[in-house]
Amino acid sequence: MKSNKKIRHEARAKIIKAMAHPSRLFIIEELSKRECCVSELTEMVGADTSTVSKHLSVLKNAGLVTDEKRANSIFYRLRCPCIMDFVRCVEDVLSANAKDNVRILRFCKK
Repeated sequence: MKSNKKIRHEARAKIIKAMAHPSRLFIIEELSKRECCVSELTEMVGADTSTVSKHLSVLKNAGLVTDEKRANSIFYRLRCPCIMDFVRCVEDVLSANAKDNVRILRFCKK
C-alpha cells in the first residue's frame, strides 16, 4: 500500500512532467494571458494542429487546463492561474544560476 506522501509526490510529478516541454510551457504562458482556441495556439506555437492538440491533451490530463466547446471551436484556459507563480520561481532559479556562473567565470579568468 502506498503512503499518502508517495501518492502526493507522484501527483506532483505528473503535473511537473506535463509542463516539461518548451511548447507546453509556451502554451501555459499564453493561456495565462487569455483563453485561446487550438487554431490560435497552433499559429503561436508554430506547429501543426495535431501536435498542439496532443500538448493540450497532456496539459488537460494533468489538470492544468480546461476546455469549453463553443460552436465549432474548443477554447482552452488555465485551470489554476497560480501555476505561473511556479514558472516565476523557475525564472528566479535561472537568474540565480546565471549569477553563480558569472562569478565562477570571473574566478576562472584570474
